[in-house]
This record gives sequence, structure tokens and C-alpha cells, in this order.
Amino acid sequence: MKRKIGVYICHCGSNIAGYLDVTKLTAYAAALPSVVVARDYTFMCSDPGQDLIKNDIKELGLNGVLVCSCSPTLHLKTFRAACAEAGLNPHQCEMATIRELSSWVHSHDWDAATEKAMALTAAGVRRVLYRNPLESKWAPVNPQILVVGGGIAGIQTALEIASTGEKVYLVEKAPSIGGKMAQLHKTFPNLDTTTEILTPRMAMVAANPNIELLTNSEITEVSGYIGNFKATINKKARGVDAGKCNACGECWHKCPVSVSSEHDRGMQQRKAIYLPFPKAVPGIPVIDKQNCKHFTDGSCSICAAVCPAKAIDYDQADENFETEIGACIIATGYDTFDPTPMTQFGYKKFDNVVTSPEFERILSPDGPTGGQILMKNGNAPKSIAIAHCVGSRDQNYHAYCSRICCMYSLKYSRLIKQMLGPETNVYQMYIDMRCFGKGHEEFYKQASDEGVQFIRGKIGQITDVTQGDEEKGRLIAICEDTLLNNMLRVPVDMVVLSVAMQPRADIEDISRAFLLGRSQDGFFLERHPKLDPIGTMLDGIFSVGCCQSPKDIGDTVAQATGAAARALELISKGRVEMEAATAFVDAEVCAGCGYCEAVCAYSAVAVDEKTKKATVNEAVCKGCGACAATCPSKAMQLKNFSQKQLMDVIDEATREYAGLSKAGVKNV
Repeated sequence: MKRKIGVYICHCGSNIAGYLDVTKLTAYAAALPSVVVARDYTFMCSDPGQDLIKNDIKELGLNGVLVCSCSPTLHLKTFRAACAEAGLNPHQCEMATIRELSSWVHSHDWDAATEKAMALTAAGVRRVLYRNPLESKWAPVNPQILVVGGGIAGIQTALEIASTGEKVYLVEKAPSIGGKMAQLHKTFPNLDTTTEILTPRMAMVAANPNIELLTNSEITEVSGYIGNFKATINKKARGVDAGKCNACGECWHKCPVSVSSEHDRGMQQRKAIYLPFPKAVPGIPVIDKQNCKHFTDGSCSICAAVCPAKAIDYDQADENFETEIGACIIATGYDTFDPTPMTQFGYKKFDNVVTSPEFERILSPDGPTGGQILMKNGNAPKSIAIAHCVGSRDQNYHAYCSRICCMYSLKYSRLIKQMLGPETNVYQMYIDMRCFGKGHEEFYKQASDEGVQFIRGKIGQITDVTQGDEEKGRLIAICEDTLLNNMLRVPVDMVVLSVAMQPRADIEDISRAFLLGRSQDGFFLERHPKLDPIGTMLDGIFSVGCCQSPKDIGDTVAQATGAAARALELISKGRVEMEAATAFVDAEVCAGCGYCEAVCAYSAVAVDEKTKKATVNEAVCKGCGACAATCPSKAMQLKNFSQKQLMDVIDEATREYAGLSKAGVKNV
């Protein structure tokens, strides 16, 4: 069949036309073999630009289209849809990236940018020349959705999905949902009580028949592809029969074993059988088998003896079960930085140096001090220093900004003034104040108006005073005031360290289970920071909230709502289009070495044990080419990207323009 290729050059406003000769490029493209028409237009992605392509396909009988413009990531789907509308197989459409690879990187040299764009266009035409029509494949979509993580992000996502009548599995590792938000007292900028916001939503999760709540549970394995995932869930035994228990409290009141409470950050004790916090959901206690004497040495059965409902079940076993889902939303949250290695702050050395999560529990009515701000000696402090950016914006620990620390530090200032009185001295020791959100700058102004003292400078050291009448027993915050350009020595009674948000300790396990990428800071990597901030590189799996990056509650809830909409959009279609340009195996050449299986990031390739030949699961394959590049015998190939095509594309790009380095272009 004779090839009839149309080439379309986009000006991209001035992004391309402002840095290279579009007229010359268009004329060059028109003279290339098999090209029957070449046009340029201001914005090819616009409706008039797409109409040019559609009309030429119909009138000139084009069987190949090359659009020279921006990255295929942005608009390949747009142009392929236009081709399909005009009757051309969409896989016979290709793009040449002349914006990112030519005009932008060679903006200093008009001629060099133009010549490199010519080389890219010639290579693109060669690639289109070999493209064959591929058949789109469709797979049914399972309507159930999995949400991993029961903090505010997971709760919001599950409720949004369940409100449409769809089934949701909400899996939480801890015995109760609520996450880190359940440990907070009030939220900025309105100082709403957390329980007023969170507790009703937790109760809604428990009451919703469309949500299957699986606490004390973990995902152990995930397989499959978009619309058709399988997840294996390990549900750990609570040691309590949920159908019988009425949470009367007799078991934990009589339990003789006390250990540090995770919810109260180790500042208060809990029992070996316990309810994580008063308004936990589900409101059923759980037995800590690592500390319960019945499980460690068999010496105690008090909880079973005192339980009036006979709900204690020591023989209850862990459950493993598999569920099928169409989409998955990861909302596993974050950890907080442990400042112990930063010895200059005296954490765990001085009694009244506490971290921000610990101070949250001190402020909370159900916390270790009953909601009173008290020092270790039982007295209320008269002065408090709040140290910003502990572990954040620090090349030795976390280079990134944790984003919410300024605002929760201001929240502490205002709560301290309210609870201890306006005469209490509060010092904010900061690098920069970053009050970015709606109402946040006003919140900052209110704190200043209430008499909070701001010192622009990071604390260099916290020390104590062991002698002297006035300052004995107090802490000394030593810092530099960068506005006054001098060192300050500030005596205070308590220091609060505003610590960084950081990836969870088990994020690597989660990453491996779901095949999720991670950014340089360790959080999950989004597909695109602006165009797809909740998507991941694996279709059908989304990440939201602080497992992706530090963010406040409002932004977390907004992301969770967006992810719910994306998941619902996916399952509402009933089917999903699969990648057509997948890998395939030449069985006569394949030696079954397994290299392709080892490098496949999507687990789409496997060596059959009987035939000793590689096989490709086309439903999972994304056509990335890692297997084809690795295969030593060249048995593994990609549809529409053969070895001959690749070599011809390289030859065409370099043959005529091998001397472009003279014009300032290297490594064309």
C-alpha cells in the first residue's frame, strides 16, 4: 500500500515559531518521501488545527499523520482522537517533539533550532512510514474500589464513592480509622475542634452499607491491571468478637499490663487490651499480642474472666482473603520526624522540650494532661518558644518544606494565649513565614495582634540553666535574629519543636506492592504535578493526601474528592481501553532466558514453565520497551516499533544532519 503522510507543524503561539523557522521547516517536510501535504498552524491542538488534519485525511486519503509540536504526553490522545473521527486508525498518528527538544533547548540559535527540528521531523516521518493499524482492545471493569488508608483522605474518598452506591473496601493498618487527624485538638485557620469535624465522618463510614471497613488490616499483594486488580488483604485478629462486644470497658480497666500509648505519643499509658482512643471506629478493643501476658507466657486471662459479654476470643486467627477491584486509591498518610539526632535541640534530654505531635496531645482534652498546658513538674509555663523547620528545609535531613508547620505553629501561639492568658510570652522562631492558603495570612496577622513575638532566625541550640536565681530550671533558646543581625538568648519554660512531615516508614513496602514510583523526597510520585496530580504511572491507581507530599487537611480532602471522581469515572464506563502497542514474542527465537521478565515493571512478561518461552499479558503490558531493549536474542519486539524502524529513524535523524554540531547542535 502506498503511503500518504500528512505533516502538521504547530507554532504553539511563539513557543515554537518564536525560536525556529516554521516556514522553512514546513517546506522541508513537504519534500520528504511519502509526504503528500505539509501545513503549519498557530495551534494545532485547537479545533481549527484538528479540522485541518481531519479534512486532509478525508480529501487526500492520508494513511499516516505526523504532528510536530509539543510532547506526546500532552496531546497525542488529542490528535489520535481527531484521526479516528476522520476514519484513520489512531495508531497511524505520531508526534515529533520539536518544542521541548528543539525550540526550547536551542532558543539561543535560530538556525540550529530549525535544523534540529528538520532532523526530528524527518525521523518522525520515517517512524510513521512503518506504523500499522492496531486494533483497540477493551477489558471489563470491576465496579468495586479499594481505598488504602483510613485517615481523613481515605475517609473522604470512601464516603464520596459510597454515596453513589458503589462498593468500597477501606483498609486501615491501625485498629481504628482517623489517622493523624484524630490526634489533633483544633485545626487552622478557624480553630475548629477536630472531633467536631472528624468524628461524625468516622461514624458515617461505620454506618454506610456500601463501605466494608477493614481495620487492623494490611494489603499483602496486588496484581492485575486497570479495571481488573486483585488485592490480597491480611486481616489481623483483634482477639475480640465484634458481634458480642459492647465496649463496656471492663476488660481494659482490669487489665494488669500497661504500655505506652501510640495515640498519645508515649506520654500516657494504655492497657494490653485497649481502645485506641475514646471515639475510635470501630469502637471495639483490640488485644496487643506482643504485650498481653496471655500470649507472651500464658499467665493471664483476666479480660476473658471479667467480660460480661464473653466477647474475648484468644483463639481468633488472622484472615487472608482476596478481593477483586476496578481501581485503587492510596491514602496511607505520613510520619513525623524524630528530632533526637538533632542534639542541639535537647529533645529527650530536657523534660520540657516537646515535639509538635506531642504538644497536640497536651492540648487535647483526652490527652495526657486533660487538655491543660503543663510542664513535667505540673506547673503551667509562663513562656514558650516554638522552633520552626525542625527537620524541614535542612539538607542534612529533609530539604523540602513541610508546608503546614508555619500554620500549626501559629495555631499553637493562639491556643497558648487563649488557654494560659495573654500575658504568656510566646516566641515564634522561624526562617520564613509561609502562610499560603485562604484565610492563612489573616490568621498570621491575628497571632501578631495578640502579642506573639516573632524572631526571624532558626534556633541554634537549646540549653538549660542549673544555677542562678532568675533563670534556674529554665531553658535557654539561642538563636540569631537575622533582621536585627545579632544573637539572642531567650529564656523560656517550654520549647515546642515543629517537626517535619516525612514518608511513612513502610512506604517502600507499599510502593513495591502497588508498583508506585517515588520522588526524590521519598513520597509517592504523581503522574504529572499540574495536569494529573492524583494519578500515578500505573493506570487505575491514584495517590492522595500526605503520602504524596506534605499538605493541609483542606487540600487533602480536595484531592480525596478528586480521586473519588476519577475512580467513579473509570468504573462507570463499564470497560476500559487497553494499550494496543504492546510487546510480542517471536517464539522461534526466544530462548526463555527470563531477562524480559526480570525487567518488566508491570509484571506483564513471564516465562512459561512448560514451553520455556516468554509470554506477554497484553492486558497488563504498557509498551514501555524495557523487555525489547533487554532481550539478547531480539525475540521480544514492540508492535509499531520494530528494530528496522528504530534503526531507520536513527539513520534519518542523523544521516543528512551529521554535521549540525557546526551550527551549535550537539548529539543530534
